[in-house]
Parts: sequence; C-alpha cells; structure tokens
Amino acid sequence: MQAIIETLFDSIYLTGVMILGLLMIKKNNGNKQYLLFGIMAIVLGLGDSFHLVPRALALCTTGLQDYTFALGIGKFITSITMTIFYIILYYAWRLRYQIQGKNNITIAVNALAIIRIALCLFPQNAWTSAASSLSWGIYRNIPFTIMGFIIIYLFYNSAKENHDKDFQYMWLTIVISFGFYLPVVLFADIVPMIGMLMIPKTCAYIWTVYIGYHAMKKEHH
Repeated sequence: MQAIIETLFDSIYLTGVMILGLLMIKKNNGNKQYLLFGIMAIVLGLGDSFHLVPRALALCTTGLQDYTFALGIGKFITSITMTIFYIILYYAWRLRYQIQGKNNITIAVNALAIIRIALCLFPQNAWTSAASSLSWGIYRNIPFTIMGFIIIYLFYNSAKENHDKDFQYMWLTIVISFGFYLPVVLFADIVPMIGMLMIPKTCAYIWTVYIGYHAMKKEHH
C-alpha cells in the first residue's frame, strides 16, 4: 500500500511541478520574477527526481535496503538542488519587491548556501552508506535552516508591508516545508515511518511554486 500511494503521489508531484515550471518559463512575458519561479520549479523537480525515482523503484521491487547507493546519491543531489531552490527564491523576492541594495542580506544568503553545499560534499556525510551520519545531517542543515528563516522573514515582512495578497502565505509554505523536513533529517533513520513527513513537505513546495504561477496568471488577465 505504501509503495502504491507514495509512487502515485510522487509521480503527480514531479509531473505537476515540472509542468508549472515550464509554463512559467514559456509564458512569463519577459517578467524575470516569474522566469525565476519557472527555473526554480524545474530545479526542484529535477533534483527531487534523483531521490524519488529510486525510492519508487525500491518500494515497488525488492525494498529500500537494496537501493542504498542510488538513494544516497539521490539524497545528496536533492540536498544541493534544495539549496539552489532557496537561492533562486531569494532573488525572486528581490525582483518582486524591487529591492535595491541590502547587500548584507545577499552576502549572508549566498554565504550560507555555499557553506551548506560545502558541508554536503564532505565524505563524513556517508551518503551512500546504510548508516549515514546523524551528526553530519545536523551540521549541513544548520546553515540551510538559518537561510530558510531569513527567507521566511523577508517574505513575511515584504508581503505585509506591500499588502501583497498573492504572496501573503509564501512565508508559511517555507515554514511548513522546514517543519516537516527537519524531523525527517533527525529521526527517519531511527523511525522509518517519519520519512512519510516528506509528503506534506512536498505539498508545501508545490504550494510555493503554485503561488508564483497563480500570481503570473492573475497579472496576465
């Protein structure tokens, strides 16, 4: 049952997010903000497919234990693409609210992203091992979480200041995605069922992308 539900859900998610991304790239009418949203959606879909496709294969065949290497590589790639996703979202924020200057925030976001990606590259992460390192899972997610909190604050504050109804819940989508992601990082190896929290986390990502798509459609009517 888990194999059927997860595989169906992941197929709908990957297809949906890629379609939304392509539509925004194709129909943004020169609006760079929505072009970034489109690229962001494609990065998200492609990155997650490296983890979700092997996971679906594992669940539908001989089990997760036989796909440790593929799942580990997928997790590694997804960790990088998730970081790029938030960098792009930050620049979409700058475009949407016509932010000038504030170079300190840009430096901080980019520095945190570089630290996160650098930490992901360390062999101590043991990505392809069945016993991956919990401590390194925590280390690499510290800069990522700080980056997330910065972007949450920026979207919350800017949407409120600008009475931006289309983006009023963007901050909440990021809160939800981190809220469900972090327990998976910390406890999924101990309690495998916690991995199911990736489903609501994924729904939050779809919501993030859909907010951008809906705003684009609204502007074009």
